Amino acid sequence: MPVQSPTSLEKAIAILTSLSKASHPMSLAELSRSTGLPKTTAYRLLGTLCRNGLAQRIGIDYAVGDHLLTLAGHGRRPFPAARRIVLPHLVRLYELTRHTVNLAVARGLEAAYVERVYGQSRIDSPSDDIDRAPLHCTATGKVLLAFDQELGQSFRRHGSRTRMTRHTLVTDTALDRELHRVRRQGVAYAREELAKGIACAAAPVFGPDGRICMSIGVAGPAGTLHLPELAAVVRRTANALSSAVGKHAARQPTPHLTPAPRLL
Repeated sequence: MPVQSPTSLEKAIAILTSLSKASHPMSLAELSRSTGLPKTTAYRLLGTLCRNGLAQRIGIDYAVGDHLLTLAGHGRRPFPAARRIVLPHLVRLYELTRHTVNLAVARGLEAAYVERVYGQSRIDSPSDDIDRAPLHCTATGKVLLAFDQELGQSFRRHGSRTRMTRHTLVTDTALDRELHRVRRQGVAYAREELAKGIACAAAPVFGPDGRICMSIGVAGPAGTLHLPELAAVVRRTANALSSAVGKHAARQPTPHLTPAPRLL
């Protein structure tokens, strides 16, 4: 039987799959290479996806759209069986701090919270209902920017530095200085930069390849948190979680790799 050409729906699904796997916005050329679609076909389908909120343009690049994120809820986990691996560490961190614990990954040019542990005395945050937050004014977001070079470059070119409060870092100079400190100390702070009254500390979680795969943070009332003490607990949890992720990866069988079919 003759091989059928992929339908427009299958091509659009290939585009959305590539966008959802990327930790940063993708250019048209990158999408063409990753899907095997001609640039003209990819551009036409991206126009349809963007008009329907399933994709979005960020400068000249593309990312998953807000409507698709809403439909997907928390969305893709950082790796298979992620919840089983990370949740005990998140619960333990909450028990030690009694404040909100967030686990974030980069999605487009935002921090997406894929797991959260709340307490009864939690403080309200603008990210509560949408499970997303800006990168430049949250501790988890700063960690992702500091340790993911590709994401940092994309954010510098196309990211929005909205001033959320009078404490928000909005200039390149101020943000670059802050990210340098985060890389040097291995921990990020946000002091009432997203919303008044909220402070947080976060640290990176690394995968077996040595690259950051997520960030873990604790948020609470700015007036009562002792951030350096909190940061030490968060760092220890992040290190333990990095070790757990590495051990989980080592137990997984090596997949048999076959070339991906090109879409015509």
